[in-house]
Amino acid sequence: MNPDFLVIGAGVAGMRAAIELAAAGQVLVVAKDSLRESSSEYAQGGIAVALSDDDEVELHEQDTLAAGDGLCDHAAVHALVEGGPAAIQQLIDWGAAFDREGGSLAFTREGAHSRNRILHAHGDSTGREIARTLYRQAASLPNVTFRSYAATIDLLLVDGVCGALLWDGNSQSLHAVHARAVLLATGGLGSVFSNTTNPDIATGDGVAMAYRAGAEISDLEFVQFHPTALHVDGAPRFLVSEALRGEGARLLNARGERFMERYHPLAELAPRDVVSRAIVTEMERTGATSVALDLSHREPGFVRARFPRIYETCLRYGVDLERQPAPVAPAAHYAMGGVRTDLDGRTDLRRLYAAGEAACTGVHGANRLASNSLLEGVVFGARAGLAMLEWAGAQRTEQGIAPESRDSAATAAEIRALAWERCGIVRDAEGLQAAIRRLEDAERPGGLAPQSAEAANMRQVVLLIARSALAREESRGAHFRRDYPHKLAAFEKHSIARQGADVTFR
Repeated sequence: MNPDFLVIGAGVAGMRAAIELAAAGQVLVVAKDSLRESSSEYAQGGIAVALSDDDEVELHEQDTLAAGDGLCDHAAVHALVEGGPAAIQQLIDWGAAFDREGGSLAFTREGAHSRNRILHAHGDSTGREIARTLYRQAASLPNVTFRSYAATIDLLLVDGVCGALLWDGNSQSLHAVHARAVLLATGGLGSVFSNTTNPDIATGDGVAMAYRAGAEISDLEFVQFHPTALHVDGAPRFLVSEALRGEGARLLNARGERFMERYHPLAELAPRDVVSRAIVTEMERTGATSVALDLSHREPGFVRARFPRIYETCLRYGVDLERQPAPVAPAAHYAMGGVRTDLDGRTDLRRLYAAGEAACTGVHGANRLASNSLLEGVVFGARAGLAMLEWAGAQRTEQGIAPESRDSAATAAEIRALAWERCGIVRDAEGLQAAIRRLEDAERPGGLAPQSAEAANMRQVVLLIARSALAREESRGAHFRRDYPHKLAAFEKHSIARQGADVTFR
């Protein structure tokens, strides 16, 4: 099938864009795995929106700018928060069942928010509920078709981007799919790190493919490490939502001491980068591999009712949150950077768009405010879908070629370990340079098998993170250099990486 519009990625951003596109032509939404396996599904805490009686859009804007540590694009932030209330109402109209108290929407608070503005669904399954709602709405439209287990190997190029090369996991074969315009909604890159809250498929494929095609990549040094992932031997690094701290959970070091007051006035509700570095410092100081997240002081039954999914998952691995603290440690969670776009998803390549975590509008700056990610997917996914309509009447090009691919001699496990050790929460020039040398030495002529393509994408993404982090000789937001521990006004700019050129700032 050669659709009018190709949407690569079936999370919130991709589904929301597909809904906008459906009225103008055939839309094909492709997923690397099943349609339900996306980072959106794993988003627990909620979606931030200024809808409560004591909140205002301007306050949400101020909090987002503050969290971004001087690097947010103000126009992008305004578009996000101003578009939030209408976007939420639309989800409700489409059947999204957000939690309520006495018939009114229930709001909670998370780190660095000045108001209770976090909507949640089924306690801690907000992403799943929004994804379900958008999928049901998209599937009701006759022009929208889905293809699962279809890994995108590369973009196809002629006069910009004219499609993509897909690996069909069912037929075990390659297919060229041509379209009038292409949207990258491939999600995050957390799985290039050995410790992550992301699903295994989050290997930064969209960023790597866009880079090979010649698009600009921005701010990839800013990777948010979630402070509290479950840290139990044999268990996945399951995200233990920030919403627990919003409900009063305390962080304790190995000596049983509450420590966050020493690092930030907001204590446990400080920005995520501050909490993550504080936890790393406490683990080093006490020789521990984790800290404790304790909500056992709340009334009996509270945790089970408010966070049913988190409670059941922790219980499965031997931790009863009603009675005992959970061992937690930071893990890679979210990329603030990605494929550089304008506010409507346009990249600097003709007919190529990006939205959601794969994109970089500058809306998150150096550090994303908690629960702005789902809102970003909904708001900017819709904007990208509307912008792509400009190609609705364009002629489809059906002889595109893929850029020259490269492979990686390093295994996925080696890349993940290198990324965690050298490009993780605390960085320095020596470690970043070592990572760059190792990854440059690992390049070899590429293949088209999905495993080879994924490893090549991981290698490319970690190289981009390392090069961008090395170029930014300061500490800001989620990027911390022990050899440059201070924020510098000269770096209040966005990093730009483009194939064949050094990282620049503008």
